[in-house]
Amino acid sequence: MEFLTPLFEIEFMWPWVIAFLPLPWIVRRVVRAVPQKQTPLLAPQIINRIEHELAQEQLVNAAPSASSIPPLFVLLWLLILLAAARPIWYLTPTPFQVSGKEMMLAVDLSGSMQKQDMYLNGQDVNRLVAVKSVVSNFIQQRQGDRIGLVVFGTQAFLQSPLTYDLNTVNSLLNETEISMAGNNTAIGDAIGLTLKHLQKSNAKNAVLILLTDGSNTAGKVNPVEAAKRAEQMGLKIYTVGVGRVSSRTGLDIFLSGKSDMDIDTLKLIADITHGQFFQANDTQQLSRIYQFINQLESTDHTVHSYRLHSELYFWPLGAAFLLSLGLAFIQIQRRGQ
Repeated sequence: MEFLTPLFEIEFMWPWVIAFLPLPWIVRRVVRAVPQKQTPLLAPQIINRIEHELAQEQLVNAAPSASSIPPLFVLLWLLILLAAARPIWYLTPTPFQVSGKEMMLAVDLSGSMQKQDMYLNGQDVNRLVAVKSVVSNFIQQRQGDRIGLVVFGTQAFLQSPLTYDLNTVNSLLNETEISMAGNNTAIGDAIGLTLKHLQKSNAKNAVLILLTDGSNTAGKVNPVEAAKRAEQMGLKIYTVGVGRVSSRTGLDIFLSGKSDMDIDTLKLIADITHGQFFQANDTQQLSRIYQFINQLESTDHTVHSYRLHSELYFWPLGAAFLLSLGLAFIQIQRRGQ
């Protein structure tokens, strides 16, 4: 059951509940039809009390017929039924584009990502700050895709499952911090976790963009073996190496566990999965890489729509509660008289 207006729509999830509207009249007629002598054994005082209350009710009511019910009780019953019917308020449908593309982003949060060899908005920044800026812009350009986020260091974690809510993915990306997943680099685990999530999500046409500044120094999964499994599942992997390889210091080696970016392994992962390897020495190169991937993975979009909705049952239920309090107060006042 729906009520339409130009701006919104109210729909009852359980409209059949309204069929109970005449129930009080039916019950009242049945009760009145039962002879008083067949009333269960009660103390005479109780019977007299009931008869007195019924007589007072008939004096107050405008329609003293045997089957009449006070209007306020009718309104109370109607409000209860309206709440039970679960009214829902729908806004006008909002269109959005869907591409059918599933894209996972894997971002390295190991200790070496704190190296300040990137340049952004006229300032020297660390690698993670530059990555957040570039990847955030990339996410906003993928309207209509389902995007998920994996972060990895010593361990890999699913930061966001596949979703059309790109603003949430962006927020979760910006909340990440260096070393929150450990100081080392588990590239194989990041790929393995991505595969596990894609299997659970029944994702098709999936792509993984894996960004790291190091080599596989932690984790249980061999990255090459993970890449072979990804190829079997049809997952294309783009690998992105970020940072200058020659800029490693003793602190970087201590934090990341290995002195150099493993370019050969990153290339092999991309080759096995029919993707590509990219290397970015600065923020501009990193931005161009993601723009290039955005063009490579361009897709046709279909238009769908969704409707925001809100439950309204609490309004009639609240009104029924207030009305019942008012009726109870009136009854107390009458008895006091």
